[in-house]
Amino acid sequence: MIITDKEFSQLAQYIKVNFGIHLKEEKRSLVIGRLHQVLSSKNFKSFSEYYAYMVSDQTGEALITLIDKITTNHTFFMREAKHFYFFKDKVLPYLYKYVQDRDLRIWSAGCSSGEEPYTLAMMIDEFLGKEKIMWDTKILATDICSEVLNTAKRGIYSNERIASLSPKWKLNYFKAFDHENVEMSDQIKNQLIFRKFNLMDKSFPFKKKFHVIFCRNVMIYFDHSTKIELLNKLYDMTEYGGYLFIGHSESITRGTTGYKYIMPAVYRKE
Repeated sequence: MIITDKEFSQLAQYIKVNFGIHLKEEKRSLVIGRLHQVLSSKNFKSFSEYYAYMVSDQTGEALITLIDKITTNHTFFMREAKHFYFFKDKVLPYLYKYVQDRDLRIWSAGCSSGEEPYTLAMMIDEFLGKEKIMWDTKILATDICSEVLNTAKRGIYSNERIASLSPKWKLNYFKAFDHENVEMSDQIKNQLIFRKFNLMDKSFPFKKKFHVIFCRNVMIYFDHSTKIELLNKLYDMTEYGGYLFIGHSESITRGTTGYKYIMPAVYRKE
């Protein structure tokens, strides 16, 4: 299966406009590799046929399949661990002191298979202890990919995936699923609200602003203008004094948003 220059340009433009993902020329082989099985299963003889089918599909299933195939979802527990230690040692004590209504609003944007929001939920549970019952600590976890969201909702991970976590966390927050896998406890699962959400939507439908937003390793797929557009929307959705965490391979150019630099890949709205 080959993809012509015109077909690649057409598909890449559609993905950029609708999802913000910027597919550069060097991603051409990746697109072919990930979509080859889809085209074969539908007996399409060209990417033009596939594109026509996708944009005319009224069910939305073709679009879901496209995004599930194109997006890369690589994460693990405690990824970029300094962020989580900063969240535990600096952010949570600040929020505990200054959030008067005890309504913590945290958003894991691009939550992938769930390791990030589950880690945040465990840290909050451990930090608040017996006082947790007096707080609203629900975490919003969103992603554009249906497949990884379903994985996150199940909350089932291999023993190998949780090997780096502390014995205390393994004991308190996981339960046996089978010989090779464990499942997040209901206590932690119930703290997460999973939703499919496109960060390219023109408006964000949230009634209240967030104290903390984790949007890590998402903007690496965006071009400069798309990134700035998203950062401005995230800034608007951040409470004053709130924090934004981005990936260590990402950065915010000084002056492009109102966020203040705190430490590598951590910013604050002041």
